[in-house]
Amino acid sequence: MAVGAAAIGVRLEPADLKLFASYHRELLLWNRRINLVSEGSAQKIGIRHFLDSLTPAPYLDRPDGSLIDIGSGGGFPGIPLRIALPGLQVTLVEASRKKSSFLSHVVRTLRLDGVQVARERVEVLTAGRTLAGGFDTLISRAAFKLPELVRMASYFLKPGGQLIAMKGPDPREEIAETERILGPAGMVFTALRDVRPHDAESSKIIVIYNRVFY
Repeated sequence: MAVGAAAIGVRLEPADLKLFASYHRELLLWNRRINLVSEGSAQKIGIRHFLDSLTPAPYLDRPDGSLIDIGSGGGFPGIPLRIALPGLQVTLVEASRKKSSFLSHVVRTLRLDGVQVARERVEVLTAGRTLAGGFDTLISRAAFKLPELVRMASYFLKPGGQLIAMKGPDPREEIAETERILGPAGMVFTALRDVRPHDAESSKIIVIYNRVFY
């Protein structure tokens, strides 16, 4: 785990590795009751989920800022990022009652200060003003299409805030679809990174946008 993280530019301390071991154990226990990870990926949690979740870490503009993880599921990528970046303040958004219960359990078990779980649909959150403009980073691990994420980012991000979308090997069609809404959403394309986690079977494309300062 430490070697794989170092290969993508993330240093993990012994205490971090203990937290990942505890997280791994809880995932397997809860996965017997609720579908957190697929049966196939359960055998490779370290690579398929932990290291994959850490791939955006070197690209965060504010590694000590506030991050909202939309559609967190089993806690990816928000919890691995918080373990590796202890100064990060994380909000995990997950509408499923069972999955959000798991997330709350893991946050308590691992004693992850600065992590909140929001059991709510994104549509409900964006209908109010409580979280509007409250985050430095919005991230999602293949849970939504890019046009949807850009609209969400326009709501949740502070001016200058960063949207990091974790995509599969070829997101060109989604990127093209997103171009027409960037201006109205107050967002700009910033970068595209092709990252292959250690021993992963395929590369991960990270698409980055920023909210403009007006």
